[in-house]
Amino acid sequence: MTSRPRAYGVASAGHGLGHPGVHLTVNYTPVYFLPSGDRAGGYTCSMATDPLDDVVRMPGPSVVRFGFDVLDRVEQAVAMVKERLKRAVTALETAGIPHAVAGGNAVAAWVSRIDPAAVRTTVGVDILIDRADLERATAALEAVGFVHSFTFGIHIFVDGPQGKAREAVHILFAGEPVKPADPVAAPDLSATDLHEGYRIVDLDQLITMKLTAFRLKDRVHLLDMIDVGLIDGQTVARLPAPLQPRLEELLANPDG
Repeated sequence: MTSRPRAYGVASAGHGLGHPGVHLTVNYTPVYFLPSGDRAGGYTCSMATDPLDDVVRMPGPSVVRFGFDVLDRVEQAVAMVKERLKRAVTALETAGIPHAVAGGNAVAAWVSRIDPAAVRTTVGVDILIDRADLERATAALEAVGFVHSFTFGIHIFVDGPQGKAREAVHILFAGEPVKPADPVAAPDLSATDLHEGYRIVDLDQLITMKLTAFRLKDRVHLLDMIDVGLIDGQTVARLPAPLQPRLEELLANPDG
């Protein structure tokens, strides 16, 4: 019988480090780590249908060798996101522009206060500002190396001329819907919280934003917050009425 794979966690193709640990995807097929048996202590990655299943050997190049340097690259990717976040918020702070970090980085900040091991990383940086401050924000961000673009209805700032939209700083406008069909507008900047020297969106406002977007990654972030106790049944009554059924749905099935 083949040995069972030694899974190191879960992530998705193109989405970097997941939660918890490391699970890579090659051509959208899960990859699990098996001890290689060599003296270098590396791992052989084999494709399997589930981390508890026996290894399923796939035709073609189904086994990929990774050294521990792959973990170094993952760590570097996470550090680069943090550096972009700090550079962006420092530029806005220096320019005196009110703002708050939203999105996955705000979720990570809130979750880290309860259980750092439950933090899920993200590649983008979402920042909430007032529309009236866009011109000043553009000047401040461009002064520290970001390049402004307008893509799919969102103002983004890629990191340099060769920067990728996936890794950009996304600007959201306080008090306005992110998308025209959103049932609830983004919050204003009256309720923010200080985290490690920068402002993040208030917890209830962040939950509201995630429920409004309600994409797969937003639902995952909400489930993370449920898992660590940031969201419970009492949260529902504090939310706008159109969003309450969405949270009740997640609370009724927190395991997905």
